[in-house]
Amino acid sequence: MNLSGATALVTGANRGIGRHLAAQLTGRGAKVYATARRPGSIGLPGVEVLRLDVTDPESVAAAAAAAPDVDLLVNNAGISTGTNLIGSGTDAIARELDTHFWGTLAMVRAFAPVLAANGGGAIVNMLSALSWFSYDGSNAYAVAKAAEWSMTNGIRLELAEQKTLVTGVVLGAADTDMMAGAAYDGPLTDPADVARAVLDGVEQGRVEVVVDEWSAHVKASLAADPAEFYGQALG
Repeated sequence: MNLSGATALVTGANRGIGRHLAAQLTGRGAKVYATARRPGSIGLPGVEVLRLDVTDPESVAAAAAAAPDVDLLVNNAGISTGTNLIGSGTDAIARELDTHFWGTLAMVRAFAPVLAANGGGAIVNMLSALSWFSYDGSNAYAVAKAAEWSMTNGIRLELAEQKTLVTGVVLGAADTDMMAGAAYDGPLTDPADVARAVLDGVEQGRVEVVVDEWSAHVKASLAADPAEFYGQALG
């Protein structure tokens, strides 16, 4: 897909990776709808700002109606509640699933006809290495991202007939607000580098972009005994 002359919509474009995606798309010659729940927080030159809450069906429908020329949908909006699955209420778990799974699916369902009308185009789903493993303290996020990863594979098959490229992006930790204050002391990928890898992958027609070595390591571990990966965490 040639991004020069494309029309993209980016969710969660007010910060982090989403902001870099919107800015770099503009730099590559694309028209960009930059969206966020608080549109005043975007502040990017050269973009068309839309209010969008991916967990609100009316908001999703309004965005699809306001952007009928989109041929690239970038599902980047996300949250991290730092919640486990046992020992607390389920509200935070539901929020993770509502955002990452149901919200992303709602965007895909709303924009699939738009993409078809515009020649097929592409969808990018921003996933996580936590789609493929679990981490004590972030298990709700891992469940939601695993569901989103599986959904990405499913919609890729369902939208193949209309010639829509579906690209899943898997990465570990990036230097974003979401990671600020997290109990993590490993390397952080520059979000500008993540955005660059994503857009290069779309232009190359790739169905999966594995951004960093950690994510590649996690993917490779899936073929082995889980005890080897989790090690001491299992006692």
